[in-house]
Amino acid sequence: MLEDEFGREVTGVRISLTDRCNFDCVYCHNEGLGDTRGPMDPRDNEMSTDDVVRFLEVCEEFGVRKAKFTGGEPMLRDDLEEIIRRTPDSIETSLTTNGTFLPGRAEALVDAGLERVNVSQDALDPEAFREVTKSGAYDDVIEGVLAAVDAGLDPVKLNMVVFEATAGYVPEMVEHVAENDGLQLQLIEYMPELAGRPEWAVDIERVHGWLSDQADRIENREMHHRTRYWVDGGMVEIVDPVENPEFCANCHRVRVTHEGYLKGCLNRNDDLKPMGEMTRPEIREAFRETVADRVPYYGEYMVKNDDGEWVVNEEYLSTPAPAGD
Repeated sequence: MLEDEFGREVTGVRISLTDRCNFDCVYCHNEGLGDTRGPMDPRDNEMSTDDVVRFLEVCEEFGVRKAKFTGGEPMLRDDLEEIIRRTPDSIETSLTTNGTFLPGRAEALVDAGLERVNVSQDALDPEAFREVTKSGAYDDVIEGVLAAVDAGLDPVKLNMVVFEATAGYVPEMVEHVAENDGLQLQLIEYMPELAGRPEWAVDIERVHGWLSDQADRIENREMHHRTRYWVDGGMVEIVDPVENPEFCANCHRVRVTHEGYLKGCLNRNDDLKPMGEMTRPEIREAFRETVADRVPYYGEYMVKNDDGEWVVNEEYLSTPAPAGD
């Protein structure tokens, strides 16, 4: 298993299979790359089935235990089931999707070996949903969540980005997962560094405080130092990376773009490493280099200047930290 200079073992990979999407969510940052979505038809710059599988086989060599498939909308890939089926058995597979294609494919994905699914759902009202996603597919998403539960992918984790337009819906979403077996809720802090519009950001600590007051039980997870709240039997987890050094200090994954570039951090695009023709030697070399170049985003690599803006820490770059710090 590979370990970076800060003692973080890389145990997971997050693989974008496409930047195509049938939604146009207002907060989308396309895995940190910006809004680069293009036509809906398959494109030549997407990694092939064999490319993705070869990459996963190298990941297995390095002891990676988890792979999450993302996009864009990864279910626009007709070969998704084949990719999951050919993923090495030692690697747990999961999927982040908007859910619209799950009704017709959830069972096939489970048969292929998919173990978990996250479905983006930012509101329970169709009109509010439309405002955020620019899509009228609310009923399809609801049907997709039910299909995933029925196919055995429970608990299905609902992803809700918390920002100005959605913060008021948090209580009803918490109630929704408490009342429906097989569902959990993941509240994701809005990231203006990637999505822009800083005026949309809300104080995530207020959400933590509200949940603390409601919760029957609270748990802190090692992964990303996340906090889980149990409210009336429903589980709610907060993903709060913004200005959070502990979150970054507990990050154990690297990312892969749909074009086959490795990146060590969601917030960085200055470290993209190509994997060439995706041969095993090229993949191994790029993977090692990506892990070796990983840096903490908040607190060391990125610091606040006198104006309160996040900037690259030039002193850090010129004086690399010793291993284990």
